[in-house]
Amino acid sequence: MSTITPPRAGTTADAPAGDKSNGGPKGRKGPKDPRLQALWRFAISISVFTTIGLLFLGFEYSYAQPLIALLTAYILEPVFEMLECWSCDRPPRFMGNGLRGFVEFMLPAHITALSVALLLYPGARPLPIVFAVTVAIASKSILTVNVKGKKKHFMNPSNLGIVATLLFFPSVGLAMPYQFTENVAHDFLSYLLPVFVLIAGTMLNVGLTKKHPLILGWVGSFVLQALLRDAIFHGPVLAPLLPMLSLVFWLYTNYMITDPGTTPMKPRNQVVFGLTTALIYGALVMAHVVFAIFICLAITCALRGLVIVAIQCSEALGWRREAAAVPSGAREVTS
Repeated sequence: MSTITPPRAGTTADAPAGDKSNGGPKGRKGPKDPRLQALWRFAISISVFTTIGLLFLGFEYSYAQPLIALLTAYILEPVFEMLECWSCDRPPRFMGNGLRGFVEFMLPAHITALSVALLLYPGARPLPIVFAVTVAIASKSILTVNVKGKKKHFMNPSNLGIVATLLFFPSVGLAMPYQFTENVAHDFLSYLLPVFVLIAGTMLNVGLTKKHPLILGWVGSFVLQALLRDAIFHGPVLAPLLPMLSLVFWLYTNYMITDPGTTPMKPRNQVVFGLTTALIYGALVMAHVVFAIFICLAITCALRGLVIVAIQCSEALGWRREAAAVPSGAREVTS
């Protein structure tokens, strides 16, 4: 689900490593980085939810599935980091802050692994889970763009791993939606659990990740595409809105589509991202595409990556034209 690239060990979001406000020479602790707080809460939430789901809620996959996913992620994340360090000639991000720094570096991989294990159902086969986690972890090093001099991935890792597995393993499906509340004894609790996930996820995204404009854009546009589909096909208006009553929808809304590492920062761009995802979802559903809820997000992330590259190419081309328009004598004077 959501993954956040942790800041380099020994630094915060607001100050470099040598800044006194960040535990510099005087050793004073700086302000807590909201990205790391969000990482810890995401990781703890999905760990607790997976454990409770397997023990009490009725999750139908084996106990081995999340363990295999975690083992794969724990191996591959440091491997890809070391390969990237070797190619870029830089120190690993998990060095410099002891055991805590290494654990915080591994948190995104932990979240990705449990997300894949939570949402895929391959039966008794471990290979599709290994494949999904491998694609997810590798995408963070391969599918990247340069933003303000920093290398950033633009595809939602866990979502891409899930989509790739569904495409390359046709016999693999998604986890049954009913399993999330299958063993809940009382109807009241089955309604209370989605409300709890909605409130907890919304508080997390409003307070730390600041992705509430994206959520509003996504949910509002989901209603819009449902009304458009009803106007086109003249079906029951409530039918396309029913997914919003499920626990899975709000898990997806608060913990998948709002991935801070692969979504825009500006509120306006967040709304556009949510709007685009919802409209693509509606188009895929009208085209009878299976697993549209995950494919639409992969398409939106890919489009965002293409837009970033196109803008950068346009700016680079404009700079070259300006440089070519300057007379050679003027270039010599300015140099």
